Amino acid sequence: MTKIGGSRGGPKAILAAALLGLATTLAAAASAAPQPAPALGPRVATDKGDVRGFVEDGVAKFFGIPYAKPPVGALRWTPPQEPEPWSKPLEATSFGPQCLQVTTLGPFAGPQNTNEDCLYLNVFAPDAHLRGGGKLPVIVWIYGGGNVDGASDGYDGSKLARDGKTIVVTMNYRMNLVGFFAHPALKAEGHPIGNYGILDQLAVLKWVQANIAKFGGDKSNVSLGGQSAGSIDAVIGMTSPLFKGLFHRAILQSGIFASIPLATAETRAVNMAAAAGCGNGADAQTAKCLRKLSAQQIFDLAGTASANSAYVAGPIEDGEIIPGPMLARVASGDFNKMPVLSGGVYDDGAFGLGVAQYFRPGQTPATEADYDARIAGFGGAQYSSGTQQKVKKRYPLSAYESPYFALNAIGSDITLCTKRNDNRVLASQTPLFMYQFADRTAPTFFPKMPGFRALAYHTAELPYLFPGWHGGDQGIQRELTKKQHKLSDEMVEAWSNFAWTGNPNGRGESPWPRYRGAPNRLGIMELNIPFSTVISDAEFKAQHKCDLWDSVLTYVATVPK
Repeated sequence: MTKIGGSRGGPKAILAAALLGLATTLAAAASAAPQPAPALGPRVATDKGDVRGFVEDGVAKFFGIPYAKPPVGALRWTPPQEPEPWSKPLEATSFGPQCLQVTTLGPFAGPQNTNEDCLYLNVFAPDAHLRGGGKLPVIVWIYGGGNVDGASDGYDGSKLARDGKTIVVTMNYRMNLVGFFAHPALKAEGHPIGNYGILDQLAVLKWVQANIAKFGGDKSNVSLGGQSAGSIDAVIGMTSPLFKGLFHRAILQSGIFASIPLATAETRAVNMAAAAGCGNGADAQTAKCLRKLSAQQIFDLAGTASANSAYVAGPIEDGEIIPGPMLARVASGDFNKMPVLSGGVYDDGAFGLGVAQYFRPGQTPATEADYDARIAGFGGAQYSSGTQQKVKKRYPLSAYESPYFALNAIGSDITLCTKRNDNRVLASQTPLFMYQFADRTAPTFFPKMPGFRALAYHTAELPYLFPGWHGGDQGIQRELTKKQHKLSDEMVEAWSNFAWTGNPNGRGESPWPRYRGAPNRLGIMELNIPFSTVISDAEFKAQHKCDLWDSVLTYVATVPK
């Protein structure tokens, strides 16, 4: 067995002490007469006013803390503004509203919601440390969802806080047409346009610098992490000058370096404005018309800015927040260098296939025709001649149980080989620890469907770090098995170690080597049950046929093989 984390000296002892204190308190309360009134929750003074949370299972929780004014009316499509102070303690016991988002993915997205007043954050802190236990590392988490859907209320940071002795901060941020909207009419207003969701994340990091010490956190030891789109957004923080000095480590889960050229984003915004009846102008009247739209109208228009999808948004290369292609900046060394924990899941492609099957009449599985259509997609101008035959030869239907499994392998390998290339470029510039989540029995929120197995699908690792995470609005929480709980414990310890030191290993232990991209050198932690193992870059490359995809795909930047 490979143990992926070691003790930093004392989490079990602290937990035992907390339990002993709880038992003593309960015993005293039972013997007292009369019974005292319930104690108020913990109270913390922030720079805008006091907040009062609650304690649950040794974790002090503060939900729904405003970090910006509601971005409504004249503040729609502007950088977040600091919230007004409050005089009475804010009862921080319930999550703030979710942000306006698309629901194209049905139950795999969040509930239909048109609330633009959504800029709130949440804090999870070990209760003992909140009461004077010293400075703890901070993990700021950005949820995924394509930057078009998602919410912080599905991410319970209790285990990372309690077992890992960290402070966890989660947030809601603007998405889709209200978070990433680059209409030319907004340019004259004198503020960065387009990446409002990224500016929200920047505001949260500034809030952390101003306030986290009051919660027992160390503002000089902040990790910014996320999964999928959240990982992409964390990369933006690494490559944007605006984020310099606000965080010190990065956790990149199942995301690649991706952004939209400004011209593309502007065209999409102009299309949306025209569909909304605001014309094709680029003046103040057009901006005024856009801001008069109701949230429901924006929700309804979410699919108009692109010809074939409601996924109209995402990080935009605006020249200021995102100066240019992010991987190219990393390759040049022009970025905020820091230790990185980065990886993906073995069957990343299964998620998209599962969603497609869910919505297909009768939920029938993928067919040979679907396989042929996918292969045909490699016939575009961006691919060399003969690419289709190369792909078909490496992924013959005869080698797989069904077309679904062949399609899963193709989609997963494209993503993972791209991730490997990104990590190779990063590792050439800064310390990086790479992983592959490979528990193909992971619990899934997908229902039973003919011929479908979710395997180690996109998002599969999240319940191991955030217990109870179930994805979207399905409301189905899957329990981990005993072996999976053990893997969860190991992952939480490794992620917490990384937050503490920039290294997932515990003191005096080094089973998880630094990734350097050397072919025959061990460097990738494969997280699995019944135990995790370290594999070489060459093994990973063979697993996912990266020799093929490295010759087929066009990467923004590479390093010598």
